[in-house]
Amino acid sequence: MNLVVGVGLRAGTPYQELRDLVAGALAEAGAGTVRYVVTVAGRETEPGLQRLTASLGAELQTAAPEELARHPVPTPSQAVEHLTGVPSVAEAAVLATGAELVVTKRRSAQATAAVGRLPEAPPAPGYLAEERAVVHRVIAERRDVRRGFLDLPVDDEVLLRVLEAGHRAPSVGLSQPWDFLLIRDLATRRKVHELATAQRDAFAASLPADRRGAFDGLKIEAILDTPLNIAVTCDPGRGGRHVLGRHADPRTTWFSAAIAIQNLWLAARAEGLGVGWVSFFAPDEVAAVLNLPAHIELVGYLCVGHVEEFAAAPELVRTGWAARRPLAWAVHHEEWGRRASIVDDALQAGQNAVPVPGGQRITVIVGGDPATDLKQSDALVVVLRAEKPAADFGVLWRPARTPVEAVELGVEIARDLAMQGVGEIVVRAAGQSAEADALARGLRVGALACGVSCVDEPGGMAHSSP
Repeated sequence: MNLVVGVGLRAGTPYQELRDLVAGALAEAGAGTVRYVVTVAGRETEPGLQRLTASLGAELQTAAPEELARHPVPTPSQAVEHLTGVPSVAEAAVLATGAELVVTKRRSAQATAAVGRLPEAPPAPGYLAEERAVVHRVIAERRDVRRGFLDLPVDDEVLLRVLEAGHRAPSVGLSQPWDFLLIRDLATRRKVHELATAQRDAFAASLPADRRGAFDGLKIEAILDTPLNIAVTCDPGRGGRHVLGRHADPRTTWFSAAIAIQNLWLAARAEGLGVGWVSFFAPDEVAAVLNLPAHIELVGYLCVGHVEEFAAAPELVRTGWAARRPLAWAVHHEEWGRRASIVDDALQAGQNAVPVPGGQRITVIVGGDPATDLKQSDALVVVLRAEKPAADFGVLWRPARTPVEAVELGVEIARDLAMQGVGEIVVRAAGQSAEADALARGLRVGALACGVSCVDEPGGMAHSSP
């Protein structure tokens, strides 16, 4: 509740008297935040009143006597009217703001105070329907583009608008840790391209044979196909020691730079420019090619240019490499796990699931040992123990607290794998526990829901039921 305090006072009224008077009035009014302290014009210079206003964190306003006199007050005073021309300064000051009077005039030796409740402001309006549609359209139609770039320069004015959109991104403590390095030089881009090619080859070598075949058809970058590359960097120390909001979570600095990239990306789509984010290289290697200062970190490397068309769906979706996760799986209410039942949904979906032909084969080792089990290229180790293992993309840490939670985690793992193009899941139990058994059961339910074959190892048969 937003409150306004009206104050009438004599010259020289001390702060303590005003403080005690207003404190009593506010206590009677109940909980709320004082937005304004209002008095008659000419009294705003009183030191006691200024100090009171500051202590309340409010704004001091004044009204002319003739303005105050227009408002009928519940407790008029002939003496006050004789001195000021206003029957009650405190009450009239409240009413002049449009507030509802909730505490009528209180008196001290040299002052009066009243409290009013400001009307609730209506919520800020959103955009018109057609304007909202444009915002949602540009979000839905943004693409990570790697094919179909045209040999056309990017107009300077268009580029400036796109960069301005990136530069308007929110940032922790308004630190604005990003910079945009524009790269047009072909020799520099060739060096970056060589790094990306080497990383592509290394990633391809790490894939199981069936997945490698699908990867060979994917284009991962357009470094030499676009007239412009943009390296987006982050200065983690920008703003100095006391950047507001950064001290508890330094990661917010890098989050800020990533938001700037998203802003730039959406603006580019609206301008008809394609953008492809290249991540197939070690940031330090690219930083060396670009001769970045040691304190500057690379966050994103973007290929930008005009394109033949924007695809109706992302390339990874079109090629069957991956699929989008349903929103219902990602929305939890009040506490983790309170969402649309992913298990019930999977059981229902499994009744009508169509078997997925082909696809990648993955061996999920529940309770496995990353040190030994990851030597198998198609292995995915699920660690259930409470201690977090060393970071490794071949390891899923899922410290299930109950068997019920373990079933849900298993369903989610299976369905997420199916969205990454997995067509067969082999389940190997490396340890015995209620949680491990439950997670394996969830894997079967999730696989069945997606039409993915699920086999127990060794020598197990595909399960048709959980």
